[in-house]
Amino acid sequence: MKKHNFNAGPSILPQEVIEKAAQAVLDFNGSGLSILSISHRTKDFDEVMDTADKLFRELLDIPENYKILFLGGGASTQFFEVAANFLGKKAGYVNTGVWSKKAIKEAKRYGEVEVLATSEDKNFTYIPKGFAIPADLDYLHITTNNTIYGTEYHEDIDSPVPLIADMSSDILSRPVDVKKYAMIYGGAQKNLAPAGVTFAIVRDDMLEKIVRDLPTMVNYRTHAENNSMFNTPPVFPIYVLAETLKWAKKIGGVQELYRRNVEKADLLYAE
Repeated sequence: MKKHNFNAGPSILPQEVIEKAAQAVLDFNGSGLSILSISHRTKDFDEVMDTADKLFRELLDIPENYKILFLGGGASTQFFEVAANFLGKKAGYVNTGVWSKKAIKEAKRYGEVEVLATSEDKNFTYIPKGFAIPADLDYLHITTNNTIYGTEYHEDIDSPVPLIADMSSDILSRPVDVKKYAMIYGGAQKNLAPAGVTFAIVRDDMLEKIVRDLPTMVNYRTHAENNSMFNTPPVFPIYVLAETLKWAKKIGGVQELYRRNVEKADLLYAE
């Protein structure tokens, strides 16, 4: 009988993606080398990176004025990197659970953090709405899906300041209007790949707003200017991510994934 994984960590990937990844571990593209052993400075891997970028853009309709970065460190690293890059004076956060609280804690190291809304009064069982967003914020940060508490943003909110979202656990699960966001980031292990690669979709103008002198690897501009190849990227997870995006396109893209997710959710909640 097929087994299912209901844990909140790395998800079960499509079977055909797992099979392709297993073959690539033995022999990548007929090169005689494992995907685990190749140089990231090869034509074959350049094609993997190009494919991942192209399909991400296609599936989420990401405009050309956004960079797609493939980084290490998980979303937990992004909690402080977002603030290190963009928090000059004050940022707004919406507190919807464990991951939001961790992001808030890290951001406070770099400037003033104003919690604009919270659902902590009811143990994070709802998404706050109708709160004021001050115009003087450097950015507004939200967590779109709160795996521990089961709450999710079902629509893309409007914000008068740059909107940054942690979409670790719901990326590609529903259509997203990327243009409403200054940055979207997340650990890829929930929906796209094994743990080890983090995606960051960053609007170009944000790269000109980096507020402080940073260590090279923490600066988003470093990775944008080097197509995520400033140092050795997480080669195998990026390869699997590209194969997952191929699979998603083949079955009908984000709209089909969304249809399936609604169907599964309806089945669960009806029961």
